[in-house]
Amino acid sequence: MDWADFACMLSSFLRRHTSCASTCLAAAALVVATPAWSQTSRTDAVAAKQAGKAKDLKPLAPSGAERAFKWVKDELIDEPSGLYPLFGSVYSGGGFTLGAGYRRYYGDNTHWDAKVLQSIRNYRLLELSTDSWNHAGGRLDLHARAGWRDAPDVPFYGLGIDSPKTAAGFGVTQAYGGGEIAWRPLAYLRLQGGAMYEDYTTGSPSGGARPPIESMFTELTAPALGLDPAYWHGTASLGLDWRPAAGYARRGGLYQVRYHRYAGGVDDFERVEGEIVQHLPLVRENWVLSLHGHADSILTDGAVVPYYLLPSLGGGDTLRGYSSWRFRDRTAALTTAEFRWIPNRYMLDVALFYDAGMVAPEFGDIALSKFKSDAGIGVRFHGPFSTPLRIELAKGREGLHVIFSGSAAF
Repeated sequence: MDWADFACMLSSFLRRHTSCASTCLAAAALVVATPAWSQTSRTDAVAAKQAGKAKDLKPLAPSGAERAFKWVKDELIDEPSGLYPLFGSVYSGGGFTLGAGYRRYYGDNTHWDAKVLQSIRNYRLLELSTDSWNHAGGRLDLHARAGWRDAPDVPFYGLGIDSPKTAAGFGVTQAYGGGEIAWRPLAYLRLQGGAMYEDYTTGSPSGGARPPIESMFTELTAPALGLDPAYWHGTASLGLDWRPAAGYARRGGLYQVRYHRYAGGVDDFERVEGEIVQHLPLVRENWVLSLHGHADSILTDGAVVPYYLLPSLGGGDTLRGYSSWRFRDRTAALTTAEFRWIPNRYMLDVALFYDAGMVAPEFGDIALSKFKSDAGIGVRFHGPFSTPLRIELAKGREGLHVIFSGSAAF
């Protein structure tokens, strides 16, 4: 075969197979292109679907209950402005108390506040105050207040941890006015100082539920009985406080010493308090173990201290299973443990608690074997910084007691 015959055979082969090769190449191109085309089609379909949904999007609207809760929390609990309801205490032992406040801001962090409180036992409070916060780079707070309170039937059981269950009664009225400075030189360091003028007037109890105090006690067993002293009351405190807020906390602690000096009146005298608070959060703060210790003692030996200004235990802030002012003497010691459950972080806590404490003439007379104790359960309605309502049921050896309070237990 010569070169001419070979060239003719090659030309014939290429003509026969060119159409087949073209068909194969086209099929291969189609196979390769099909997934990309399919993917593009799906992407376009998803985009079109999302664009359709976007036309129907609306802002998420809270429910009516959520809107009501937010209004209550913002306007009545956290930072009330204008007229607001008020739960509080006129004087320990006054019973359930209702009132109203009116707050008006006259600066970014400054407001004045007028309060009126009335209890079911006819205890009354009128107070006008002003507070100015976060001066000097957020480290200085200024407070001033003046007011009048009337407690017409206060129990007095006598002095000591073994005082009888039968109480006499007296009425006490207090007019007061003064101010306080709080300074935070470091992150957790708290310094406070203040001065207050306090004028006391006592008398017979109203209502006749208890015999008058002078019918059961003398000046020896009820110091300064029948006298109506007025004092300049100075205070100074030093503490470490790393709680998020004093009015409500689930973590952090407070370690503080507070000094009091009373000048004028019957005798000048000094008093000192020591307090420890520790909150131990468990399971992301859904459960909290809270511990509290407090000691209060008159420092000035031989000074006559009016019976209604002596350290005391009993009532909603101390031994909750005993009547208010149940135990009085020149020294008092208290320990408390609470196991708190937080079903709603923004509004509600539930707590089981145990209190134990005693009073004595001298601090060296405090003995654990003589402590009185109680246990109970309570609910607390709170905001992030305050506890405007606390309701508790406590039982000690002298029966059940119901507590209504407008502040945290500690």
